[in-house]
Amino acid sequence: MSLADYFENAQGTGILATTDADGNVDLAVYARPHVENEGTIAFVMADKLSHANLQSNPKAAYMFIEKTDGYQGKRLHLQKIREESDPELVESIRRRKRPDSPDASKSTAVYFKVTKIRPLVGG
Repeated sequence: MSLADYFENAQGTGILATTDADGNVDLAVYARPHVENEGTIAFVMADKLSHANLQSNPKAAYMFIEKTDGYQGKRLHLQKIREESDPELVESIRRRKRPDSPDASKSTAVYFKVTKIRPLVGG
């Protein structure tokens, strides 16, 4: 199954891990990523700690825990490749708009190369 199909159909919770230049780790709940192609995904990010960490350390990890019995999901190892701040682009990849979502003009689409995919457990 392709990443696009997986994230289009899977329900669950995603967690993005980032680290600053000094190795301090941050974890944040994130929606399913936008899959640009099999090797590239993107997240819409507000200007908060996760985004700040990526300015000094471009590596991140994303864990997706499926809403199902047992422990199903994926772990993605990521390398930041670019950022886009065009509000129309940001809005076009946002899966849904929550009432507390920042305005698209204050958000950034951050693109990552997927360097490794592992199952949630094992692998």
